[in-house]
Amino acid sequence: MENYGHGVVWQVKFLVDKEIRGKRGMVMVETMMKRVNLYELISSLTIACDLVSPRLGNHHLQVAYLAYHLGKEMNLAPEKLKAVMLAGLMHDLGALSYEERHELIENEPPHAHDHAYRGAHLIEQLPGFVEVAEIVRHHHVRWDYGRGSEFLGKEVHPLSHLLHLADRTVVQINKNKEVLGQAKRIVANVERQRNTIFVPEYLDVLHTVSAKESLWFDLVNPQLQQIIPQVVVFDTLDLNSDDMITITKIFAKVIDFRSSFTATHSAGVAHTAEKLAELIGFSKEERKMMLIAGYVHDLGKLAIKNDILEKKGNLNENEYNFIRSHTYYTYRLLQPIKAFGQINLWASTHHEKLNGNGYPFKLKDEEISLGSRIMTVADIFTAITEDRPYRNGMTYEEATAVLRQEVANGAICPYVVDVLMHHYDEITFIRKTAQQAFRTDYNQFLQYPGGLSRQQIYNFAKINGGKN
Repeated sequence: MENYGHGVVWQVKFLVDKEIRGKRGMVMVETMMKRVNLYELISSLTIACDLVSPRLGNHHLQVAYLAYHLGKEMNLAPEKLKAVMLAGLMHDLGALSYEERHELIENEPPHAHDHAYRGAHLIEQLPGFVEVAEIVRHHHVRWDYGRGSEFLGKEVHPLSHLLHLADRTVVQINKNKEVLGQAKRIVANVERQRNTIFVPEYLDVLHTVSAKESLWFDLVNPQLQQIIPQVVVFDTLDLNSDDMITITKIFAKVIDFRSSFTATHSAGVAHTAEKLAELIGFSKEERKMMLIAGYVHDLGKLAIKNDILEKKGNLNENEYNFIRSHTYYTYRLLQPIKAFGQINLWASTHHEKLNGNGYPFKLKDEEISLGSRIMTVADIFTAITEDRPYRNGMTYEEATAVLRQEVANGAICPYVVDVLMHHYDEITFIRKTAQQAFRTDYNQFLQYPGGLSRQQIYNFAKINGGKN
């Protein structure tokens, strides 16, 4: 247990074989990740998505919790119950912006299917999540007296309708008012949409579970994140580093695909950091950990509104304060994932500076590990050399001038920068290749799987009276 300034205690439990003290007093840790709790992993991402607004706070958790209780009352098989719970935890991952999330809470426009299809496209890339993706894909399809069992000629997973009911129930909760006084009104509102929007049998189940005051108290409890694993038993998975790379690569897409400005940033940072770690002498396992850390280093940016992230001019003080919070949120969001101790340390300290002028923990000198120093240089290098929609990336001369000035200021590690300079062309090629692959994925993400366009689905919904 180490203290890293401002009273913040980093409780990081490493699964270590040995600790190797490297050159220049830096620390490298050999570690193997094997067991990862599925809930810890998925909830860290979905909670991040809900941080962008108090109005959205705990939305994914609430939907998942209600869907679970509905499914349990229906005596769903354990695997189906797990699938609908996970679908609840991830159902709005495809919503790209703060504005889109808010619109979906206020109403269900014909383009509500946009985010459902995008989210399913991401989720189905996770190993073992095909059914979860199918539930998410159609969670805004209305029942329409049974016609909603299909959508655009494709079968709709029955649990998509259960998820839809859970979603439209919890969005009606006013967090500024006492919840029990709202319960009857909320249930009556969805009851009025029996058969038109919601499956009658699912509404019958809602009437049963909603009679329990404890359900409503749990839904509005700020500690819902801690309540869920007390009620639901989640799998602890045996995952190797390659599995974790696959999963956190999806995390990176959720983080970056919110904006065309940074749609490939995490991929560039991750692969740059991995190559630097290799050149500096990190083990194969450590290099994989560095890649994972790069993929999740900006997880906390999900708590920042797009208009701040995409601002072309200088940020004002208030906006910059929001930006400075993102690494803090990265740390706190990854902290519950016990297998991510070292990864979290590397990911969440990428804005700390050797001279103590970084953020958010004001670490300095030997308090900043070699892995963190690598991540810092990788982040700066990627940010200044990648192309953005509003400007081209820096040339070699421009980029090296920036990095050397940061070294002269005592901010970043001269050793890591020296390695980067000596392998500049190779690392640039690796960065560009990784980012080009992510750009292709981003373009596919904006389209619908199976060749369906946004306009096709929108037209179908309008033809059916706006029902879907």
